[in-house]
Amino acid sequence: MSRHAVLSAGASLWRSISCPRAELRLDLVLTCGQSFRWRETSEGHWTGVIAGRVWTLTQTQDQLWYRTYPLEPRGEMGAERVKTEPAGEGETQGEANRREEKRGRGKVKTEPMGEKEGVASHTEKKRRRGRELLKAEPMGEGEGAKEVKTEEDSPHGEGSEQDRKEQAILRDYFQLSVSLGDLYEQWSRADPHFKHVSETFAGVRILRQDPCECLFSFICTSNNHISRIAGMVQRLCERLGEPLCQLNQTPYHQFPTLQALAAPGVEPLLRELGFGYRARFITQSAREILEKQGPDWLESLRDVTYEEARAALCTLPGVGAKVADCVCLMSLDKAEAVPVDTHVWQIARRDYASQLGAGHKTLTDRVYRDIGNHFRKLWGPYAGWAHSVLFCADLKKFHNLKTEEQVKKKGRKR
Repeated sequence: MSRHAVLSAGASLWRSISCPRAELRLDLVLTCGQSFRWRETSEGHWTGVIAGRVWTLTQTQDQLWYRTYPLEPRGEMGAERVKTEPAGEGETQGEANRREEKRGRGKVKTEPMGEKEGVASHTEKKRRRGRELLKAEPMGEGEGAKEVKTEEDSPHGEGSEQDRKEQAILRDYFQLSVSLGDLYEQWSRADPHFKHVSETFAGVRILRQDPCECLFSFICTSNNHISRIAGMVQRLCERLGEPLCQLNQTPYHQFPTLQALAAPGVEPLLRELGFGYRARFITQSAREILEKQGPDWLESLRDVTYEEARAALCTLPGVGAKVADCVCLMSLDKAEAVPVDTHVWQIARRDYASQLGAGHKTLTDRVYRDIGNHFRKLWGPYAGWAHSVLFCADLKKFHNLKTEEQVKKKGRKR
């Protein structure tokens, strides 16, 4: 049975929305350094946390498939296995779901974390925000961006209210209201190099993450690489985040609240967990936000200009221009933000014959600003999205895709 047939076989737990691979490629978007919490739990299946729930995602050519898992009752964390894959060979998805429900419902328990006053209520507030995303307005759209229509694909006809809410959360997280195809066409007309790269790296789009998770994850990126950052973020969630559920003996947790990150004793704990000097930045930034701004301050930055949001973030300990731009782009709806590091500086000089910063051995503030402005002028209001396509294409982990594309082109010429 093909994977598409397996996924379509009368599922009660799997759902899908229409989403062509040209609009979203999970294997690129979830591993290119935007978010550090997604695990490939089986081939082509990714499990992670969105809006306080655990999700497994996969895709076929034209559909984005998803399922969510119930929050486990509080108590001792058990070891009951909960499968995260579609039905096996010869088994309908309905049969698989009934088997899973019979084996696992109500049996996998989690032990609550020690919580400071106010932490539980704030966590629940974040969950409510996720559940209410159905009512949220889509992000402001710039030139060349328009809505990608998505449809419910429920095996039982009309989707439930829960289905609609979950699909709204997915659309929001992947920003599916923005037509990536239109943007790629616009960038390709303006930029021959982008056109060449986009032939292999279609479907790279920007996530709309929780601002708190995005900020503190990127504070961990200083002098670091993706795999190590992912390990640090995982340890952070396991020790300070609220337990959500356990799948295949792997526990999943909510990202820690600001209150949890600011609590006494967190800095030495993080140092023990290998965070080094970043431990101080994490705890100090959390305390500064709570004491001077309040727990909703980060989300409020979505409603101010890019320049205002960037400047505000740069006042926090451990947040420089690059981290601030990453947070602006990947959680605060600032599509024009262009994060620049030495890697992006190299792309600018190598692929765009750019003399920006020539003669400088380090990435100065002026060089940083000039590179960002150069790309904003070239690519327009969604420059940060275009930048991420080139950044993704330059990662060593994806070089095999370039080789595969070259082989295909040679085959077509023959």
